[in-house]
Amino acid sequence: MAHIVTHNTATREGWLQQLSDVITDPEELLQLLSLQNHPELLAGVDARRLFALRVPRAFAAKMRKGDAEDPLLRQVLTLQDEFFETPGYSKDPLEEQHTAAPGLLHKYHNRALLLVKGGCAVNCRYCFRRHFPYQDNPGNKASWTKALDYVNQHPELDELIFSGGDPLMAKDHELDWLITEAEKIPHLQRLRIHSRLPVVIPARITDALCCRFAESRLQIILVTHINHANEIDIEVTKSMQQLKIAGVTLLNQSVLLKGINDNADTLVKLSNSLFNAGILPYYIHVLDKVQGAAHFMVDDNLARKIMRQMLEKTSGYLVPRLTREIGGQPSKTPLDLRLIEQ
Repeated sequence: MAHIVTHNTATREGWLQQLSDVITDPEELLQLLSLQNHPELLAGVDARRLFALRVPRAFAAKMRKGDAEDPLLRQVLTLQDEFFETPGYSKDPLEEQHTAAPGLLHKYHNRALLLVKGGCAVNCRYCFRRHFPYQDNPGNKASWTKALDYVNQHPELDELIFSGGDPLMAKDHELDWLITEAEKIPHLQRLRIHSRLPVVIPARITDALCCRFAESRLQIILVTHINHANEIDIEVTKSMQQLKIAGVTLLNQSVLLKGINDNADTLVKLSNSLFNAGILPYYIHVLDKVQGAAHFMVDDNLARKIMRQMLEKTSGYLVPRLTREIGGQPSKTPLDLRLIEQ
């Protein structure tokens, strides 16, 4: 078994304890950041009725006090803009609300996506599943068993993706059960886990979880969701090192977000910070057109220009692939960087 670096529990509060004490009141978040006197921010507090606000305190601690434009704050703060109904945007932009089995999406030929848990530690305002009917796809053993039965009956599937919500909201013993059952399916070779938890509550990467990953016959890939270099601190880096020692491949996907990371210098800094933490930049997505998030949109032409500038500023392996996901298509759709309108 791989040697796992342990963290001092006296200095790292348990992840479940942190999860039970997240910020859910926009006014509390603004006060914590000394932004309570910004009427334009306070005007958006009612948007939590559209999509609840959830911010772990470990993530809020990385935000700059007194900065209304802080890129981490802007990802999670309720805004009045969310009430605007935007033509061309929908509640199901990727056409996902019809599952092959409870909580299972089989969108691509060789891989299926299991919605392990419906909840998240942090609610990102641009989330393409902010309207997803998680209540119809419960994250429990009964649903997981039906989903795994489907996977077992489809030998073309060689990769299973744990998603959500956030799959690492499942406790270690639940993930152990899921991984054990997945390992029994002979045609599965890889397990991919998409999660924001290692970034917003780094303590989620427990010794027990890393040991289970190290023991698995499946190749384990963790895809972090990090949009800005300020999200990566020493605690995140320690957790990533622990995963790498356990043999986990680390990739990152980002979303191109207006006012947050929509310039080449910011993205170059993000890629360097990711690579320094042991994570390879993988994808950067243009915004999925989910209703309530249109204020984050960066148009395709600007997106292409930004990525071309990235290629000029940094090494090719640090430039993620610019893609769009289109509902019903058999794969993600890369955006051709040559198609820049003058």
